[in-house]
Amino acid sequence: MNEHISRRAVIKAGCTAAAGLTLSGAAAPQKTEAAVSKDTDRPVEWRNRQPEMAYRRLGRTGYMVSEIVMGGNTIAPDNNRHVEMAVEMGLNYFDTSPVYGGGKSEQGYGELLKRSSIRAKVFVNSKVSIFDSNRNNFYWKLYQSLSPAEQERISKEGEELIARRGIKNSRCMGRYGTWQHTELQKAYFSNVMEQYYGDRIDRREEYYNRVIQSAEDSLKRLRTDYLDLFMCPHGTNSPEEVIIPEMHEALEKLKRDGKIRAFGLSAHNDSGGILSAAVKTGFYDAVMIAYNVINADFCAVPVREAYENNVGVIAMKAARPVYPGRKPKIWIPPSRLKKLNHMIPGRMKTPMKAYLWVLQNPHISCVNCEMITEEHVRDNLPLAGKKVELVQLEDQEKFAY
Repeated sequence: MNEHISRRAVIKAGCTAAAGLTLSGAAAPQKTEAAVSKDTDRPVEWRNRQPEMAYRRLGRTGYMVSEIVMGGNTIAPDNNRHVEMAVEMGLNYFDTSPVYGGGKSEQGYGELLKRSSIRAKVFVNSKVSIFDSNRNNFYWKLYQSLSPAEQERISKEGEELIARRGIKNSRCMGRYGTWQHTELQKAYFSNVMEQYYGDRIDRREEYYNRVIQSAEDSLKRLRTDYLDLFMCPHGTNSPEEVIIPEMHEALEKLKRDGKIRAFGLSAHNDSGGILSAAVKTGFYDAVMIAYNVINADFCAVPVREAYENNVGVIAMKAARPVYPGRKPKIWIPPSRLKKLNHMIPGRMKTPMKAYLWVLQNPHISCVNCEMITEEHVRDNLPLAGKKVELVQLEDQEKFAY
């Protein structure tokens, strides 16, 4: 990749990726030359194949991943026995990030991965955020030095773009965290700032070196010499963030050096729009998005198109909009539970219903579950392979969000 791509080219590329997005983020992505060149399937790769577990292909990676995969937010060196139990039951994919537990999640997995018998059984994914701690902070400080009139113009442009895309719609967001709005605002603020002041930031340091260093640090904590999947950015909030040339260059170098095997990204907001933009690049092998019974209508077309373009889709935050989990003080609108219970009637724990609902979509590769205890493992892993007849809704609008 050309190291000397201009800032204007970056902005143009980001705008192009976003241009076709509708309210649902569902513009049909056209296959680019890059996408076509990567369509050739890699050989199917099995790990830890067991008859009790169901597996699906993770897009063009060829990885046959368990339908239920292990989220890593609460994993730690003193909380990983249930992970080993899940592997014994056929799970073969670990998800983590340096920000989970301030590195403890990667260390917790690392205690298991240092044993070659475990490493050979699982696909490992980690991530890196290159925006929150550097890009957003840099542009906020620069913004404070601008005139009041310029500040007003920047803020107005960001708000107008968010409004045009309709991504603050509560159903589109899935509304599972109060921080979602804040993250969205920061991202669009930085996108507008980069349009006008992108030449003020050290792109090599902030978008290239940080990715390389983060991957190196993750490998050390995980006690492995390669990652099967590396997601960058982690927590993407806008289509513009999908196309950062220096970031892609860093990922390509890591792959050439044998430190990562496939490219991915994750998105908590605007799942459909970001997935669509990622597919259009032809660069990403897999994308992890917030996908659940609340925002599914806004993701349906992009998810299907990702599948058709051989991009693996991992669902996360499947249960969070209907179940507070570790944060019991979060209020869940009763209409959300009513919707889920209507579609999957019967006696079953709410998060189990949420995961099962996701798995009925054949275009989803797997669902990322937060499993903190052995009880969670025993509840969730048997959901893999289960088929249910979903009860369809007659009137979507009856359900408030």
